[in-house]
Amino acid sequence: MSEALDRARIKAICFDIDGTLADTDDSYLRRIAGWLKPFRRFLLEQDVQSAARWLVMALESPANSFVAVLDKIGLDQIIGPIVDWLYQLRGAKPERGMQLVDGAYHSVVALAEHFPLAIATARERRSAYGFLDEHNLRKYFACVATARSARRAKPHPAPILWVCEQLGVEPQNLLMVGDTVVDIRAARAAGAQTAAVLCGFGERTELEAAGADAIFNTTAEVAEALL
Repeated sequence: MSEALDRARIKAICFDIDGTLADTDDSYLRRIAGWLKPFRRFLLEQDVQSAARWLVMALESPANSFVAVLDKIGLDQIIGPIVDWLYQLRGAKPERGMQLVDGAYHSVVALAEHFPLAIATARERRSAYGFLDEHNLRKYFACVATARSARRAKPHPAPILWVCEQLGVEPQNLLMVGDTVVDIRAARAAGAQTAAVLCGFGERTELEAAGADAIFNTTAEVAEALL
């Protein structure tokens, strides 16, 4: 599906972190599956995994929206702990040891030679920069949109528009790379092109339905297609 991308229009690239650069999604699924353990007698193993994944995807947009509402009404002191808690559940722990998606580091390095790069994540600042610093990636990103960089969170387009403003590019010249419907919807609402990757939570059918311009198996394949 990569042929749907208008490569000539791409002047900058924005990445999500979890499931796109950080291999946190399997950890999160195991955690949720553990919560469902009391119900295993009623479910097949594949049903437990499916239920865990459904719960993750069902909660992602409402959780982001809830944090955005708190921010909008000025309850800043509440937002930080809530975002920390949500992303610790997803496996995005503040301590070191978060793994990169296979090929993500080399893809970022290669793309940075040709495009300005950015991050748009719902992680809070400490977690986002902690991950980038742990893997020596911060220097490759011109800006990082975290949980409170914009007044609204994905799937609202505000974080993507904030990135465009920081990079000095028009939304139509930005490519958003992410693994979930939330990433795709935010970028499309902003007017950016979208590349979905299947190394995170998103499934091909739902990413196609969300309107992804291209779908790749891994983040590394995005770099291969563009370079």
